Amino acid sequence: MSPALRIGTLGFALIAVCYGFARFAFGLFLPQIDGDLGLGPSLSGIISGGSFAGYCVAIIASSLLTERIGARAVAVGAAGVAAIGMAGIALAPSPLILAFAVIVAGSTTGLASPPMAAAVAAGVRKSRQDLTNTIINAGTSAGVALSGPIALAIAGQWRLAFGAFAAVAAVLAIAAAVSLPASNGGTEAGGLPPMNGPVLRLISASFLMGASSTAVWSFGGQLVSQQLGWGPTGTGVLWTCIGAAGIAGAWAGSLVNRFGLDAVHWTFLGLMAASILLIGLGIAPPALTLAGGALFGGAYVMVSGVYLVWGVQALPNRPATGLMVGFLMMAVGQTAGAPVFGLLMAESGPAPAVLCFGGIAILAGVFRAKAVIDPVTA
Repeated sequence: MSPALRIGTLGFALIAVCYGFARFAFGLFLPQIDGDLGLGPSLSGIISGGSFAGYCVAIIASSLLTERIGARAVAVGAAGVAAIGMAGIALAPSPLILAFAVIVAGSTTGLASPPMAAAVAAGVRKSRQDLTNTIINAGTSAGVALSGPIALAIAGQWRLAFGAFAAVAAVLAIAAAVSLPASNGGTEAGGLPPMNGPVLRLISASFLMGASSTAVWSFGGQLVSQQLGWGPTGTGVLWTCIGAAGIAGAWAGSLVNRFGLDAVHWTFLGLMAASILLIGLGIAPPALTLAGGALFGGAYVMVSGVYLVWGVQALPNRPATGLMVGFLMMAVGQTAGAPVFGLLMAESGPAPAVLCFGGIAILAGVFRAKAVIDPVTA
């Protein structure tokens, strides 16, 4: 097996578990969790925001640790922490313990991404790195797509689901230990990244995109449950559509090389905004709502892939830190966005919250990558 295929396959699976199961499955199962533990929209938003806050701390720590102790050790740690966090969710007897477990589980996405970028830089030839990175990033969608059928198969038994997810994460910890290179993949280490124009624009765009995405990731299940009367079956199908379409984000690197970062960025932010409205306004028929889910999944993973390429291109000697910049700011946006959306929905209703957050996605397109990559010479 070639290094690109080996690292790409393991990375795809690790990201699928950490993002699709440990982080974003909370939104899928939120109606059932709310019914069992009585969270309410405001507390649900705070718990989701806490998960994103844990991610912020973890991705900074992960990028620094990857540059010092290498990709393999950090990736193994990410899978192990995911197993612990999801086991905690499965066993949580109260909202307080659930909140702690969700934060632990959500933090693993921050732990997982930087070592995979470093592993690609260390073990994959240059011409295949953008494609391999964006294939790994699309693992998010595979995890989300799988969580939907699992939710359907077990009829909303969220504790059983998270227990199964924890077992899968434990197996991946072993696989990472034997499959990944130990090298950090870079030539420089330590310190803050330079705050130049491309990095500052990346920070702004990714923050706004992350904030807007919480309308679906944290509240998509709640919105269709309240406004369309969908139960576990409907929300499970929606999540499957989101995940299955998001696998298209694996081609973000190829599209960026052909059309440039800005064109891909603008196009898919617009599609993401449209998808938030289709899912959240509650006026579309079921087929269009599901189409909105597919649109959201593809657009979200495509734009996050753009930010991955943008960051790695901006800091080529520090790939783990380059990825960290964009992904951290997406999470900071999600940390701020989830509780704000929850409070806005509680005070003003779903429609104003959805319209506001769709507009935030469009606003992210104001920021241009410009000279980070030249699509003609890439």
